[in-house]
Amino acid sequence: MITKQIFPLKYIFNEIKISLLIVTLIGLVVDILPVFFPDFLPDIPISIATTLGIAISILISFKVNQSYDRWWEARKVWGEIVNDSRTLVLQLKMYVEPDDPVIKSMAYRQIAWCYSLGQSLRKIDPFKNLGGLISDSELEHLQSQKNVPLGILNFQTDSIKKQFDEGKLDGFSRLQLEGTLARLTASMGKCERIKNTVFPTTYRKGLHLAIYLFVIFLAMSEPLRLVVVLEVFILVIISMVFFFLEKAAFRLQDPFENQPTDTPVTSIARTIDINLRQLLGETDLPKPIESDDFYIM
Repeated sequence: MITKQIFPLKYIFNEIKISLLIVTLIGLVVDILPVFFPDFLPDIPISIATTLGIAISILISFKVNQSYDRWWEARKVWGEIVNDSRTLVLQLKMYVEPDDPVIKSMAYRQIAWCYSLGQSLRKIDPFKNLGGLISDSELEHLQSQKNVPLGILNFQTDSIKKQFDEGKLDGFSRLQLEGTLARLTASMGKCERIKNTVFPTTYRKGLHLAIYLFVIFLAMSEPLRLVVVLEVFILVIISMVFFFLEKAAFRLQDPFENQPTDTPVTSIARTIDINLRQLLGETDLPKPIESDDFYIM
């Protein structure tokens, strides 16, 4: 998640450098062709470019709103994960005997689940950061699982069932804990839905093409027949706004792609880690993840 209001120019340039290079080439071609072919390119009324520019602005606005809705939904889901993770440990402390080791084992599994879910959504190693949180036998079993976070939740379910079978949990307590696990499972499903639902690529490609058409019509319009360097500079500056907003919307629409615009799932998982250890009465707590750049993951 981007945390600073001012982006580094390098980041902005890297996002749109190819598009700006194409715009520069378009400007040069439109200026050079009339030298060799005077009647090849007609003068285009500026109204065509302005009309297309207004249409593009509306489309980009719609795309940004739709993309932000997906990003914000992901952030809300992880807010629910924070709440339910805390609730799970608080419920265990209420329903289970204070000296029962199942409280710590399930709390640590919940921490592991949060780390693993975020890493799985980003398609990176789901076992990273799990050391010391899950037993070796459970880790070995998870190696054969395609969905590691789901496997961890399965261990949580087995622990609750075992506590109930041994008479350490009554029926009401079991139902409350099952409800919390059900909400965590639902949150995982929501994240997977966002991750696996592809935003229509034709919409982005059509919008991208429309911006290039806008640049061409603008370059061919009479008011912009200026000195080559000045004309290209104006085309680059105007198109840069469109391309950057379009690229920003493209990044926001996928909040689990290991990009600076991601939902900060690793940072949220670390917060959960700290909170749950604190509920267990531990004092040696991990440090919150801090941003060394303009974003936090």
